[in-house]
Amino acid sequence: MKNVLVIGSTGQIGSELTMKLRREIPGGVTVAGYIPGAEPKGALLESGPAEQADVCDAKQIAAIVEKYDIDAIYNLAALLSATAEKKPLLAWDIQMNGLINILEVAREKRCAVFTPSSIGSFGPSTPHDNTPQDTIQRPTSMYGVTKVATELLSDYYFHKYGVDTRSVRFPGLISYTTLPGGGTTDYAVEIYYAAVKGETFVCPIAPGTYMDMMYMPDALRAAVQIMQADPDKLVHRNSFNIASMSFDPETIFQAIRKEYPDFRIRYEVDPVRQGIADSWPDKMDDSCARAEWGWKPEFDLESMTADMIMHLKEKLL
Repeated sequence: MKNVLVIGSTGQIGSELTMKLRREIPGGVTVAGYIPGAEPKGALLESGPAEQADVCDAKQIAAIVEKYDIDAIYNLAALLSATAEKKPLLAWDIQMNGLINILEVAREKRCAVFTPSSIGSFGPSTPHDNTPQDTIQRPTSMYGVTKVATELLSDYYFHKYGVDTRSVRFPGLISYTTLPGGGTTDYAVEIYYAAVKGETFVCPIAPGTYMDMMYMPDALRAAVQIMQADPDKLVHRNSFNIASMSFDPETIFQAIRKEYPDFRIRYEVDPVRQGIADSWPDKMDDSCARAEWGWKPEFDLESMTADMIMHLKEKLL
């Protein structure tokens, strides 16, 4: 992996992943792919090339791959879970038709492809505690349906055409850099902002609802590490469970109150997000990722909370 195209480079994951790749791949180029209305700004724009890259335009993607001699594509274009439920046809178009375009370009140009999956690929009938790597996947949301199809289609292109496809199932991701937009686990980011601003947090997820979460630095490491892994050691490809911590809203609230004793929370449960959350695992078993490519998280709830608060104080105050 030397010359990389990051599609969705201005999103929650892409904005940080693009910068990480630019720092860590010496002698290569990392292209920030974007769509109109979501152009790169600041350091993301100034530190490397940027190109308009719409997954629904295969010719546009192919032209970028040729121009920069791209050998790996990070396909991060997607609508998050709650937004996808409001716009299911658009979610399908971006996540499935867009993926076909990427995989076809990769087949023709011999690129590797990373397209993230999610805990959303599981459903109510999936075992919720220590969810196995290989288990039943019957999601009840459009987001989940597209993630399962993404895993299967990516595996198909590997077995049928030899395209080097790899992926992880991300938990909910927490970051101080870029706010998420329309995800079921967004509350776990928003709660930190409320605490640092001195506001009462209105939580859309009910207490007692456990979900896997991960701090963004660990997620970025996983996205890079899986693409650098020895292919001969990969039994699985699309997609690996990866885990870091599991908590419910009360648990993260109490962790933040150690720093802000007067912090308050009020529950106003969003039935759409709660329904999605109830269908997801409480905790995934990531033993296959640990065994096949050495996955290991660095952050737990305590260390993440300290780091989030420190950076948000610098950002907001």
